[in-house]
Amino acid sequence: MTIDEVILLLKATLPNALTPLQELVLRSSWEGKTYTNIALEAHYGEERVRKVASHLWQLMSDFWKEPINKSNFRQTLEPRQLSRMQHQFIREYNRAATAISLEFPAGPVSLDSRFYIPRPPIEELAYTEIAEPGSVICIKAPKKMGKSSLVLRILAHATNLGYETVSLDFQQADKAVFVNLDKFLRWFCANLSRELQLEPKLNEFWDEDMGSKISCSLYVQTYLLQSIKTPLVLVLNEVDWVFEYPEIAAEFLPLLCSWYEQAKRVEIWQKLRMVMVYSTEVCLPLKVTQSPFNIGLPLRLPPFTKEQVQNLAQCHGLDWTDNSDADKLMAMVGGHPYLVRLALYHLVGKGGLENDLGQILQQAPTDTGIYRDYLNQYMLMLQQETQLANAFCEVVTATEPVKIEPMLAYQLNSIGLVKLEGDRVSVASELLRLYFREKLNRSNSESSWRVAELEKENQQLRILSSLDELTQLANRRYFYTYLQLEWQRSRRELTPLSMILCDIDYFKIYNKTYGNNAGDICLQQIAHTIRESIKHFLVNNHLSYVSTALGAENSRNLNMRHENNSLLMARYGGEEFAILLDVDAVTAVYIAEKIREQVKALAITCEYPGIGGLPANVLTVSLGVASIIPEEESEPEILVNTAEKALYQAKRKGRDRVILG
Repeated sequence: MTIDEVILLLKATLPNALTPLQELVLRSSWEGKTYTNIALEAHYGEERVRKVASHLWQLMSDFWKEPINKSNFRQTLEPRQLSRMQHQFIREYNRAATAISLEFPAGPVSLDSRFYIPRPPIEELAYTEIAEPGSVICIKAPKKMGKSSLVLRILAHATNLGYETVSLDFQQADKAVFVNLDKFLRWFCANLSRELQLEPKLNEFWDEDMGSKISCSLYVQTYLLQSIKTPLVLVLNEVDWVFEYPEIAAEFLPLLCSWYEQAKRVEIWQKLRMVMVYSTEVCLPLKVTQSPFNIGLPLRLPPFTKEQVQNLAQCHGLDWTDNSDADKLMAMVGGHPYLVRLALYHLVGKGGLENDLGQILQQAPTDTGIYRDYLNQYMLMLQQETQLANAFCEVVTATEPVKIEPMLAYQLNSIGLVKLEGDRVSVASELLRLYFREKLNRSNSESSWRVAELEKENQQLRILSSLDELTQLANRRYFYTYLQLEWQRSRRELTPLSMILCDIDYFKIYNKTYGNNAGDICLQQIAHTIRESIKHFLVNNHLSYVSTALGAENSRNLNMRHENNSLLMARYGGEEFAILLDVDAVTAVYIAEKIREQVKALAITCEYPGIGGLPANVLTVSLGVASIIPEEESEPEILVNTAEKALYQAKRKGRDRVILG
């Protein structure tokens, strides 16, 4: 038996669930760790660990009806195989647990999820590396290969070590941030300060004569690193976004590399441990010594092995020990983590009832299959990159690995479409071969007919890429695009434009108290309430309504529009929502107040022990409202800044209120 099988068997058969500390003692004892080490790693007192362990060994001895203790635990159980009845107990336990906790595979796998599958030695290498002074980890993999899930665990491990942690996501930066290097580095330093809960002091360190790179380095070294007592693990997510601005990337990436080099001779820089996460490498004329991707520990996330696919199937309550179903799924999608997990999600279903794997795989490479959104994203990209599309068409139509131009081969491999085999490439999975062989061939033979069809798909995918997956509202990027268009229209027509910025009060504390899953459900509830509040307002005022949710009410629009008015609802940030309306200030405040009342009426309990002064014992929102008639030469940032200041005032004055800016 493996330690995972031992723990699953105990969970499936014991009347009381194992506590987290009991499970930790079992796993650590299996690895031969002492009680002292277990106590240190778990931040428990050694006496408590020994007491829990003593009770646990007695429990184990009663269960197996023979003496089991820390010293003989592994050598007694590891040689044994699970019996048929024990396998059945585990299957029934997994099936029951899956029916309750089945998660749609969107975004990173949460820390408490049963569906995270480790890929040794990746995790242990990462944990070891961030403990090294001045270390750098470069995590590279195509989209949806598990980078974000691994980063969550690295951050959690760093927190357990007592380190400071900061995670910056470059795709959250406004386009205006990338105007020039100075503005970008000031944004970078300001966000580091905010995440470390330090007062921004940019003006004290920024010197135009020295330049922005030296100013940035001095700020990080002399202010940020000096202000913290422990090492800092800095995660830079979606570094690919910086690549889209070559002039900034050519300066910023060597700057990161210089910090790594300084750590070898300047002690203060040893506090900084960087984790860079990206899908493709930047194609800039950087020297090898200037590229941060040629330093530190490179981690490339591999596909799942068959054993890992079987383990994930077992987590879903399926018995795939005979290999046949695992072989069928891997023959179609390889070991791609997201594709495997999506198939298992649809195979099991919400009620824990098993569906037909053959039917799922038969429809998989079609526009009606479960992978249509994943495949359509690639189709959209290939439509915009003719050279890549032609090269990939050659790969999917070939019967054996082919040789293509090296740069194209590298790009196709970086985004996950092909596998490299020496100087030749082959398609990454049968799913991609079957889908794109038909699509790309049809494109070549019926190019004139496909123009209109591809444009339609383009439009659908543009909408999909503009949607926040969790809340089904527009995302921040689309909000700013729509704001520019509405600003121009309002300026032309001399009509008011209003913005409501809504922030969930104390949401970070709610997340920590009740968990990420509860937080996600809360965000969905509030997004739905905002949508329904506005729908109710429109209906009562005899205005037409179009849902923002894709596919809902026969609409794929991201905005609402009627003859004279339009509005957009968007997820503006982690716990922030933005509503853009072409109504006057009085109407906007009325709508904001209705949203505040309806959210409070949800009565989402939020009891935070030890924290006083909260506006209510249920979740509330604060809202800032701004309204303006745009003038010539004015910019939409005026509206956004006014709404943000109003929201800030609402929070300062006690939260659970609406303030007009």
